[in-house]
Amino acid sequence: MQVIENLKIKEKLYTEKLENGMTVMIIPKKDTQKKYVIWGTHYGSNDSKFVIPGNKEAIEVPKGVAHFLEHKMFEQENGKNSLDVLTALGVEANAYTTNDHTAYLFECTDKFYEALDELMDYVQHPYFTDENVEKEKGIIGQEIMMYDDYPEWKVYLNTLEAMYHEHPVKLDITGTIETISHIDKEVLYNCYNTFYNPSNMVLVVCGDFEPEEILKEIESRLLDKKSEGEIKRIYPTESEEIVQSAINQNMEVSMPLFTIGIKDKPADEKEKVKKHIAIEILLNLILGRSSELYKELYNEGVIFAQPSLEYEFTSDYAHILITGQATNPEELFDKFKNKISEIMQNGINEDDFNRIKKMIYGGYVKEYNDVAEIARMFLSDSFKGINSFDYIEEIGSVNVEYGKQVLDIVFNDYKMVLSTVKK
Repeated sequence: MQVIENLKIKEKLYTEKLENGMTVMIIPKKDTQKKYVIWGTHYGSNDSKFVIPGNKEAIEVPKGVAHFLEHKMFEQENGKNSLDVLTALGVEANAYTTNDHTAYLFECTDKFYEALDELMDYVQHPYFTDENVEKEKGIIGQEIMMYDDYPEWKVYLNTLEAMYHEHPVKLDITGTIETISHIDKEVLYNCYNTFYNPSNMVLVVCGDFEPEEILKEIESRLLDKKSEGEIKRIYPTESEEIVQSAINQNMEVSMPLFTIGIKDKPADEKEKVKKHIAIEILLNLILGRSSELYKELYNEGVIFAQPSLEYEFTSDYAHILITGQATNPEELFDKFKNKISEIMQNGINEDDFNRIKKMIYGGYVKEYNDVAEIARMFLSDSFKGINSFDYIEEIGSVNVEYGKQVLDIVFNDYKMVLSTVKK
């Protein structure tokens, strides 16, 4: 087992790649009551066109299969629902689907091994029938319609629609009522057998564990499956240009919602962590709670709370999303662009840059106080080809000069979109 120690935060990661290709990551937290397990597959809503290992021809499945599959995994052949079984044990269990991975998880203080039995059983034993697939279409169809009525969801999806021409990241993770109507049990089994192979999966455990012992417990619960080889994922070629710079939707809201999107392209392997850190610093410098622009907009009554500042990326797409409420989103957008121009011309204030860098470093360290934060972070980062410790290690190398380079390359008007939802 490989041991990676981060001396700055006094944490250790034990990691093992098993014979079947599955990666197990263990982050021990001595004297912690809570235990957290998350088991993920590198399979998300973007993966609808791919070549199955051993085949030559690409296949394309309906949009929304990854999410549909996640929903169906809890249903067992014995008539039980594994989520109900886990809840009855007194553990908090859940699952989720993103653009690039699907994950199954639980958190508990007691009955850990009974819960692990159930988790590792249901994830390895799919049960799909014509009847239960048809029934699920109705349930997910209702979920899709419900999200259509959420202004927060529409302002987000519309931003992606305005940024991306072809890339599936612009599509709703759940699919549409039309696309899910084409899902059947054969499609589900095909995608399960392709993407739920151990070689495409990562299991992360965080809590008061002896690494060697918990690794043996995990291995003893794994079915004997061989690695199938690499899955070739096929994504359309995406233009660097945005589709449109502004998009609005009329809905019942107390105050207009906005999302500013900035289309980016993925960084090189060696630079993705460093670039992510620089963008976090820059976003806080421009529109964070301590920024001049935030104070100005707040004092003028344009905004009443700090917008969320996010950078989302995988190996094949990247973008910035700034989301909040504003009395006048267009005015905010103009002032945001003007502030960026001003910083580009006058340079970045080094004291402000370093102060925000320290704040962000503090946030990184704080994440290691919570077993759930740690496990989810290591899982999602691993599918990006990142060791989460890299953020702690790399932040020191992010200086003002590098920040200015990133600002000049990423924060350009022609890559920006304003999405609004108003009455």
